[in-house]
Amino acid sequence: MKAGEISTAGWLPATVAVATLALPPLLSSGHLSIYILLGLAAIVTSGLSMLMGYAGQVSLGQASFYAIGGYTAGLLAVHGIPPLVGLLVAPLAAAGFALVVGVPLLRLRGHHLAFATLAMQLILLSLVSQADWTGGAIGLQGIPRLSVGGVEFADDISYAYLVWAAVAVTLLVSRNVVASRPGRGLRALATSETAAAASGVPVGRYRLVVFALSAAFAGLAGGIYAFYLGYIAPGSFPVLLSIEYVVMAVVGGLGTLWGALVGTTVIVLLVQVLTTIGTQPGMPSYAPSVLSYAVYALLLVLVVLFLPHGIVPAVRDRISRRRTEEPLRA
Repeated sequence: MKAGEISTAGWLPATVAVATLALPPLLSSGHLSIYILLGLAAIVTSGLSMLMGYAGQVSLGQASFYAIGGYTAGLLAVHGIPPLVGLLVAPLAAAGFALVVGVPLLRLRGHHLAFATLAMQLILLSLVSQADWTGGAIGLQGIPRLSVGGVEFADDISYAYLVWAAVAVTLLVSRNVVASRPGRGLRALATSETAAAASGVPVGRYRLVVFALSAAFAGLAGGIYAFYLGYIAPGSFPVLLSIEYVVMAVVGGLGTLWGALVGTTVIVLLVQVLTTIGTQPGMPSYAPSVLSYAVYALLLVLVVLFLPHGIVPAVRDRISRRRTEEPLRA
């Protein structure tokens, strides 16, 4: 995140809060469901954007933390624990798991770390699908609706408010982290790991903290997801989902608050268009998946070639250049 963005990012959560209150009543049931899923993806992507943009670590297993949050909240609720407690424990469980696996994993660099996080997700999904206490391959059923103080979230509008309130909180936490003193260390780490270490920045510890924070965001989204659907299964957290999060973060702009929202919106809407095309009469059953993989690959190539820093940094730089050129023309 650039210094100029930090000064303007304080009102970003407020903007999200206004959108949260204004949009849900205007949306149809189908669009409202997409709006909820978009918000959940934005929560996960905001953490991944920090991880990749500041710690310089590529994770292809972010959906595993999403799954941990979902299964944690769902299992606790199914066994009689108040749903609110399950929702609060979900991000803690995901962050705790990230701290445990992050110690050995973050010693790796580049594609080695990416493949290691991918293997982590595959192992986790394999274990979940084989365990009876998680419902196995059939999935965990009978998850109750989320309720707070006796008030139940019974419809999609209530979950839309909850999800986008969580988005606002996530962005506010991210903004405060980046604007804090450790945040300055993170920005130094993003610029040069060697220079940051020479300046006394605890590189390894900061990486681990950002890794755990991004996992906590994913765990929170996973907990809400479990209560929203009332059912989760290993198939709810495929490898393609982790790839989607990476594409969202890269397309929007790594290490930017607006980037997570913009990238998520672009990809979620694109997925809906591809799903509509792929489910047309005469299209094979595998068409949506094939179209998604192809478009993700093409989109990444185009972004790397023409917008190497993502959409938000490119737009921000264009605006800055115009502001600089206007006084000269005058």
